[in-house]
Amino acid sequence: MTGPLQPRPRAHAQPDEWGGPGGGPGEARAAAPGAGAPFTVVITRPSGQSGTLGSQLAARGIATFDFPLISIEAVRDDALLREALSALDRYALVVFVSPNAVDRAFAVYGPISSIWPHALPVAVVGPASVAALARHGVASPAHRVISPAGAADEEPARFDSESLYAALETELGPDALAGKRVLIVRGDGGREWLADRLREAGAEVEAVAAYRRVAPEPSIAAWARVHTLLAGAPHAWLVTSSEGVRNLDALAREHLTAGEIAELHHAPLVAPHPRIAETARGVGFDRITVSGAGDERIVETLLGLASSVVQPVQNTPAPAPAQPRMTDSNDSSNVAQQHTASAGASSASSASAASAASASSRPTYAAPGPLSPAPARRGGAGTALLWLVVVLVAAGAGAGGYVLNRKLDRVDQQLVQRQQAADQQTAALRARADEAIAGGQQLDKQIAQLEGKIADAQTSQQALAQQYADLAKNRDDWTLAEVGQMLSSASEQLQLTGNTQLALFALQSADTRLAASDSPQALAVRKAVAQDIDKLKAAPSTDLTGLAIKLDTALAQIDSLPLAGEAIVAHTKPQAATPADVAQTAAAQHEPRWKAWLQTVAAGIGQQITSLVQVRRIDNADAMLISPDEGYFVRENVKLRLLSARLSLLSRNEGTLKSDLAAADAALARYFDNASKQTQAVRDLVKEVSAGSTAVALPNLDTSLQAIQQYRSRG
Repeated sequence: MTGPLQPRPRAHAQPDEWGGPGGGPGEARAAAPGAGAPFTVVITRPSGQSGTLGSQLAARGIATFDFPLISIEAVRDDALLREALSALDRYALVVFVSPNAVDRAFAVYGPISSIWPHALPVAVVGPASVAALARHGVASPAHRVISPAGAADEEPARFDSESLYAALETELGPDALAGKRVLIVRGDGGREWLADRLREAGAEVEAVAAYRRVAPEPSIAAWARVHTLLAGAPHAWLVTSSEGVRNLDALAREHLTAGEIAELHHAPLVAPHPRIAETARGVGFDRITVSGAGDERIVETLLGLASSVVQPVQNTPAPAPAQPRMTDSNDSSNVAQQHTASAGASSASSASAASAASASSRPTYAAPGPLSPAPARRGGAGTALLWLVVVLVAAGAGAGGYVLNRKLDRVDQQLVQRQQAADQQTAALRARADEAIAGGQQLDKQIAQLEGKIADAQTSQQALAQQYADLAKNRDDWTLAEVGQMLSSASEQLQLTGNTQLALFALQSADTRLAASDSPQALAVRKAVAQDIDKLKAAPSTDLTGLAIKLDTALAQIDSLPLAGEAIVAHTKPQAATPADVAQTAAAQHEPRWKAWLQTVAAGIGQQITSLVQVRRIDNADAMLISPDEGYFVRENVKLRLLSARLSLLSRNEGTLKSDLAAADAALARYFDNASKQTQAVRDLVKEVSAGSTAVALPNLDTSLQAIQQYRSRG
C-alpha cells in the first residue's frame, strides 16, 4: 500500500558534487524533512547474507536497512548436482560462480563425503567465494584454489568471468583443459560467457544448477521504511547484482508513485561491478558509484558517500544572531525563507536599528564610571532623563519588532498560499499526466490492433496474388507440372520397390500427355523421357523374390550343417564282428580250442582298433579346434551374414550384397564339413544368389527429372 508523495519545501540552490542541494558560505540552507536523521544504507543482498557488512557499517556509525531484492532457494530437483558431485574424479576442474553456489553444493556434497579431493582444482570468481570455500574446509595450501586475485599483495579491480578465465590461463596454461571435463556449479540460468570460452578452448563443459534466484515480495513495513527514506532522509542503495537492479525497477513501478520513482532514480547507488552500474544506468539511475568487489571496498565507498551527503547539512552556518526571533511559531523553514521574502530589506534595516539602540543603551546598565560631582537635584534630573531615553528606545525596539513580526507573518501566509497553489497545480499536472498515460496506453492498444489488421490485409493480399499467379498459368504449364509430379512419384516407386514396369508405364503416360503440346519446352522434356524409357527397357530383370527365397532356404539349413570336427567324430565309432563259435572254429581248423579262442579274440580287438582310426586331409587346422560352444557362434555368424545379404538384396545394395555372400561362403568352406552333401547344397544356393545379383542396381529417371527442373528454373 503506497500513498502519494507529500510535498516538502526545498531551497533553490546549485547542486553540489553529489547532486544534492548546496549553497555559498553566506547562504542559509533549508533543512530537509530528514534533517538530523542518520545516514542509512539500503542493503539489497539476499536475506541472511548482509550480517558482516551491516556490522562493519554499524561500527562506523552508519545505519542499515535490509531490503532483499533476490531470494535464494534450492533447486526443485538436485539429481544432476548430486550425480556430478558423486563422480568428481571425472572432472579436471570445478568452477563455483558465487558463494551461494559453494554453500548449496557443499550442502549436497556433505552426505556424500566429508573431504574434498586434494588433487581437484577449484576456481571461484571473487574473495567472497574464496571465504565460502574456506568455511567448508577447502583452502590453500591443502587445496588448489584459483581466483582472479593475482599476487598475494595485489588485488585486481574486477572480479568477473573474464578475470577468472584469464586467471585460469595463467595458472593452468592456455591448452591445459583441452579434451578434459569441467564442472560449473551455478544458479538456475546466468551468463554463458565462461562456459563458451572453455568450450572454445577444447574443454567438455557440464553446468549444473545448485540454487535458483526468485524475486521476493517485500513486506508492508519494508515499503513504509522505503517511503520514509524517499521522502528526504539521507540514504544510499547498495545493489550487488544486475538481476537485483532489474527486480528493484520492477518493484518500484508496482509499489511507488511517479514522484517516488524519480527520487529513487536520483538517490545514490553503489555497485561493486561496472556491469551492474551499466544495468542501473539503463533503468534510469543517475548517481552511481562503482566501489569494486569485497566488503572493505564497499564500506570505504559508503563512508565517503555518507560524509559527502550528511556533513553539508550538519555544518550549515546558523542565521545571524542579530535576527531576533519574535514569535515561537517561526520554524527553521520560516527562518530560511526570510532571505527570499520581498520585505527582506526593511526587516534588515529594522533589525540594525534595534541593534544600534541596544548598543547605545548598554552603558546605562553598567557602573557610572568617572563622572564629575554635581548637585543632588541635577543628578536626579539626569537620572530621570536617562530612564526616559531607555524607555523610548525600548518602545521603539518593541514597535519595530512588532512591525517586523507582522511582516514575517504576512510573508509566511503568502508562502503557505503559494505552496498550496503549487500543490494544487502539481496535483492537477499529475492527474493530467495520469490521463495522458492512460490515453497513451489506449492509443498503443489501438495502434497494435491497426498493425494486426494491416498484417492480416498484407497476408490476404499475398494469398490473392499467389492465387492469381496460379490461375494465370497456361495449359502447357499445367501439363508440365502434372508430368513433373508423375515422374517424381515414378522415381520414388522405382527406388523403393524396384518395379521397372510401373516406372515404364509412368514414363509412357507422361510421353502421351506431352505429345498434345507443341511448345519447345515440352519437346525437350519428351526427348529426356524417351531416353529414360530406352534405359528402362534395356535394364535386365532380376527376380529379387526368388533370390530372397534361396537365402531363406540356406538360412534354415545352417543349424543342421555338420562342422568339420563333428564329421570326424561321427565316423569314429568302435566296430567289431560278432565272435564265431570257438568249438566249431577249432574243429574246422583241426587246432586246439585255446588256440582258436586266442585267434578269435585277437581278430576282434584288431577290428575295433581299426574302426577308431581314420586318416583325412583338412587344410584348415582351426576347424579342428572349435568346441561345441564355439560352433554355436560360428553358425550364428554365418546366419547374420546371410541376413545382411538378404537386406542388401532387397535394398539393391550390390556392393554390400557381394561382400556378405563372399564372407558366408568362406565361412562354410572353412569351418563346415565340405564332404557333406547338405553343406554342398547350401554353398550352391549362396553361389546362385551371388551369380544372380549382378543386375541388382536399377536405372534412374534423372534425365527426365532434370529436364523438368530446367523448365521450372527458367520460369
